[in-house]
Amino acid sequence: MSTSSDLDHPLPTRVVLRPVATPLPLGFLALGVATLGFAAVQLGWVDASQGHAVALGVLVLTVPLQLLAATFGFLVRDPVAATGMGVLSGTWAGVCLVTLSSPPGALSPGSGVLLLGAGACLLVPAAAARAAIVPAAVVATSAVRFAVTGIAQVRQSHAWLEVAGWIGVVLAALSLYAALALELEASSGRTVLPLGRRGVRARALDGRPADQIADLPSEPGVRRLL
Repeated sequence: MSTSSDLDHPLPTRVVLRPVATPLPLGFLALGVATLGFAAVQLGWVDASQGHAVALGVLVLTVPLQLLAATFGFLVRDPVAATGMGVLSGTWAGVCLVTLSSPPGALSPGSGVLLLGAGACLLVPAAAARAAIVPAAVVATSAVRFAVTGIAQVRQSHAWLEVAGWIGVVLAALSLYAALALELEASSGRTVLPLGRRGVRARALDGRPADQIADLPSEPGVRRLL
């Protein structure tokens, strides 16, 4: 039975954490597949009629994998990863559905406006991830890639579309490097390929366990209100 003395001195709140692997390598590899596939169509490496096949593949592979990465981003309490992967997943889903419902090689100004909006949205997680240069560069390049594709769609310009395709190739290479660096880091427990971690991101990898949970009571999901 509780007494008034017990109520005056409540037991401290305990938060149980479950170790979860980083979802970023999965999301970045899925991004690389999507951006390279569409770049191949935009640059004329494959015929425009293959755009439907690329869109179907990205819809089946990239969209669910990035949605899964976004979900686990929230579970590991990384809002930057969760937000970035969530916006990427939704944007690729929209691009695929528009491509599948349009004639091969068609440009859509309405789709372009949405791509410009998605590019602007991606600048938010890109800015927040600046303490890890390589992941931030992947998200920022994705924003540029969507924005340039959006301009191409709005202006009905194949020249802009080709520029977007080359940016997509660069983004694919950058995504592959980021995924490899994160995967090697997770499997070996140390930095193998540089990711440009600074400040809080560097302490998250090398800091003491006590430092990792110092601000836990004030994080969303632990504190009472968002």
